[in-house]
Amino acid sequence: MPAEPLDDRPVSGMTTSDAHAQAAKLRDRIAELADAYYARNESLVADTDYDELMRRLDEIEREFPEVQSQDSPTQIVGGANSTLFDPVVHIERLYSLDNVFSVDELTEWIGKTERDADQPVQWLCEVKIDGLALSMRYENGILVQAATRGDGITGEDVTENVRLIPSIPQRLKGDGHPDVVEIRGEVFFRTTEFDDLNARQASLGEKTFANPRNAASGSLRQKAESKNERQLDLMHDRLKRLSLYVHGIGAWNNPPVENQSEIYELLAVWGMPTSPHWTVVPDVAGAIAYVERNGDHRHDLEHEIDGVVVKVDNLELHDRLGATSRAPRWAIAYKYPPEQVNTVLLDIVVGVGRTGRATPYAVMKPVTVAGSVVRQATLHNKDVVVQKGVLLGDTIVLRKAGDVIPEILGPVVELRDGTQREWVMPTGCPECGATLAPTKEGDIDLRCPNTEHCPAQVRGRVEHIGSRGALDIEGLGEVTAAALTQPIVPATPPLSSEAGLFDLTIDDLFPIEVTVKDAETGLAKLDEKSGRPVTQTPFRATVKKELVPSQDALKLVKGLAEAKSKDLWRFLVALNIRHVGPVAARALASHFGSLTAIEAASIEELSAVDGVGSIIASSLVEWLEVDWHRDIVTRWRAAGVPFEIPGHPGPGAAAEVVDGPLAGMTVVVTGTMPGFTRDGAEEAVRQAGGKVSSSVSKKTDIVFVGEGAGSKEAKAIELGVRIVPADDFAVTLGL
Repeated sequence: MPAEPLDDRPVSGMTTSDAHAQAAKLRDRIAELADAYYARNESLVADTDYDELMRRLDEIEREFPEVQSQDSPTQIVGGANSTLFDPVVHIERLYSLDNVFSVDELTEWIGKTERDADQPVQWLCEVKIDGLALSMRYENGILVQAATRGDGITGEDVTENVRLIPSIPQRLKGDGHPDVVEIRGEVFFRTTEFDDLNARQASLGEKTFANPRNAASGSLRQKAESKNERQLDLMHDRLKRLSLYVHGIGAWNNPPVENQSEIYELLAVWGMPTSPHWTVVPDVAGAIAYVERNGDHRHDLEHEIDGVVVKVDNLELHDRLGATSRAPRWAIAYKYPPEQVNTVLLDIVVGVGRTGRATPYAVMKPVTVAGSVVRQATLHNKDVVVQKGVLLGDTIVLRKAGDVIPEILGPVVELRDGTQREWVMPTGCPECGATLAPTKEGDIDLRCPNTEHCPAQVRGRVEHIGSRGALDIEGLGEVTAAALTQPIVPATPPLSSEAGLFDLTIDDLFPIEVTVKDAETGLAKLDEKSGRPVTQTPFRATVKKELVPSQDALKLVKGLAEAKSKDLWRFLVALNIRHVGPVAARALASHFGSLTAIEAASIEELSAVDGVGSIIASSLVEWLEVDWHRDIVTRWRAAGVPFEIPGHPGPGAAAEVVDGPLAGMTVVVTGTMPGFTRDGAEEAVRQAGGKVSSSVSKKTDIVFVGEGAGSKEAKAIELGVRIVPADDFAVTLGL
């Protein structure tokens, strides 16, 4: 709901009655926005708009103290806690920070603080991460509880989720740890992890996150008990991608240092992740230089920032300067303005993904924002287009949400000249023409029901088949998948479904001519001079003026031939069966030994397999009941795919135990093993006779621990399980 315009009259010109009325409206609006932000992870307005509301309310309350109430947003920290998690009372209150928005305001605050301190001040400057505040309580060096900020007094107990974040130690290194200490920090997604996360969400048909801050908050504040197996897998994946940098302490009886910068150094020795982006400066000039330098290079950091925090470094001065009801007097946040630009909305097109979801994309006049050229932005679904209130031809306000994902905020209505027109969601799939419809009543998203032959969905599934997590076929990636499913000539593509993948020959590939399309929207790219679609012949090459099969064609045919001998579990993943990922596929392959045995098994028999369960079993049986799915299996078999483990003794019997240094052992690999990918390390364990497990228990024999290891190391220590460092991984396996 749009906010009422602010009464921008000078506060000094207001009557007491005016002040009461304006303060009441501001408090209601701020409470509404805070509830959406903290309880639902929704940002209804830009941060600067929220900050302006707070500044206006603070200005009115300072001029008219009688209108201030104890529950005013200017007197409290953060927002209300949800009811999902148990409450945690912080030992020491976790304050918010007051903000300044200009160099002049920062200079004024530093001058006042120096006068109040009545002595020379050293200033600790650090970048302000746009993430989620977290307070961790360690007792004698052991993590016992982790909680969100909440209202500053009471937060939410997210301990179990925090234990899955790799960078947060379960046990502090070294010795001399206090009996109790609260360590405060910011949970966030690194920019690369955020991009990868959204890519994975999109590939699985899940909703993407608008910005890293919302993603961090939404990922940390999840309840495992309310999720099915697939959702739990996604939840764990998000948590393992999170990072943390510490930015201070709460309760700590007599820390053995004098300055907060020394606290950071001590915490780093203890193994806590500390930011590399802080410094101590002697004066206001140094602080301003730090602010300006990071403002110029804010997009060069590994994470997103929305400002800089300037703190008094000396801890004794923290006590002397004290705090207001919501913020310390010894620290301030300098907030950078968000980067927003205006551009023109040229069109809205619809793209269809692997799961059939139809997503509107805005096509805009190219514009530079947050350091990169932006031409497109997702509009998520037809309802979002309506909510944004944009018309084709509008001048629109664009920003990068979290300075990463392009986001349309809305139209500049006053610039409309009558030529703008309403956009209507198409009724048919733009790729195959099938009528779009929700999967079930009440769904917002529309999907293409032509799952078997829709080129967009076939393209996505073919790309998945070639991916590292499935058959890992060299030469079968995004570009090749598009070429096989979207050619101009011949009219019928070589693959109208993945059933014919292993029948492809050089003769099938050679004639293919494809339109070069944008990977995000599916739109044809146009030649800048002629305006015609750009085409390519990816499987042809010219050698001595003769057309011959390209290296890509030869590589693909060879890769497909070699893939036929891949492990059974990889084919189970490649079939694109919902919920059947690598873990379940390995369990099924090991237990049954062949797809024939899996096909003959009942839901009860499938469910009984360790690592499968009823949801996966039901999904597998349902998939096998679909005629065109059965056709894929039939044609792959005819093409030479064996779908079996050679020498497997049959259903219910374990496959032949591999003899090796880890024979009969249950092994967990956590962190990075030098010289191995994650999948490669686990495969090496299996080749050495070991059974790979994803969790540490009393039945675990060895835990290999490398860089980035998280809670599994602490669990192994707790249970007394043998721990082997990553440097000894290859030696232990006899490699």
